[in-house]
Amino acid sequence: MIIDRQFRDKIGGMVNGKVLFDEPMSAHTSMGVGGRADALIFPDTVGELKTLVSFFLGEKISFLPVGNCTNLIVRDGGYRGVLLSLEALRRLEIRDQNLPRRSTLKEEYAGSVCFYAQAGVSLSGIVEFSIRESLSGMEFCAGIPGSVGGGLKMNAGAWGKELKDVVKSVSIIDAGAKTREIERKDLPFEYRNLDLSKGTIITGADFHLVRGDRNEIQGKISDIMAMRREKHPLLYRSAGSVFKNRPNCPAGKMIEEAGFKGLKAGDAEISEKHGNFIVNRGNAKAGDVIALIDTIQNKILGEKGILLETELKIIGEDL
Repeated sequence: MIIDRQFRDKIGGMVNGKVLFDEPMSAHTSMGVGGRADALIFPDTVGELKTLVSFFLGEKISFLPVGNCTNLIVRDGGYRGVLLSLEALRRLEIRDQNLPRRSTLKEEYAGSVCFYAQAGVSLSGIVEFSIRESLSGMEFCAGIPGSVGGGLKMNAGAWGKELKDVVKSVSIIDAGAKTREIERKDLPFEYRNLDLSKGTIITGADFHLVRGDRNEIQGKISDIMAMRREKHPLLYRSAGSVFKNRPNCPAGKMIEEAGFKGLKAGDAEISEKHGNFIVNRGNAKAGDVIALIDTIQNKILGEKGILLETELKIIGEDL
């Protein structure tokens, strides 16, 4: 149905943002691989997003929300349906200051600051915002690719902290195309996952940080970025960490012990610098990346009886 010209015009008339048809996802994913999506749409507002969701539900058209595609692999055969990019939803603002203590978070914050960020705001943008406003608590996000929406869905974290530790509430469009807000106590966070009902789209979130010393905040962030530059392969395109870590057993260590560093499939390579990264050395295909993922999973399962789960999301069809 999406190939019908009249239908395409109808979709285009619903949004002010970009509407791209038969779009190669290799141009949008951080790994630089992926087949064509039937449609890739960039709604400008939550209202436009809600209108689209209602329409697609009524027409029984498959759709999937995506952020800035940092942990996304689209198979080489492409995605049959609509990818709804939340990239244009970038509102970021302080809501309240000097709030009383709250007990809904992992840590209680005295004199905290509540700010709102829409789903398309990058985590790096929030880190920069926290420096400007002298807000402490989000330093762990320094260097983590991705956006608020994707980061919350995967409960992004590093250095012993996760987004669940600083979020106050999450705004969503639910599976019935209704907008609502979910408080922290009702959010089912897990390791590298926020277990929301199928069809739920995160549109933004309120966060709590605390006032701090700007120089100290900047110092922590600089230290974290230095450690990332030392440990992570940043010269080539990647999707960040490929596999979830196991308790007391980092995925990268298992992969390195299995002797996989440097293994190639086409132009995709298991990084020589960090075993839990697969990099695109130039012209990799999604199939090359997935072949390396399968090789790692099969070997570790066979030798250790452990099935490594991917952090990145793989969608679409094979050629």
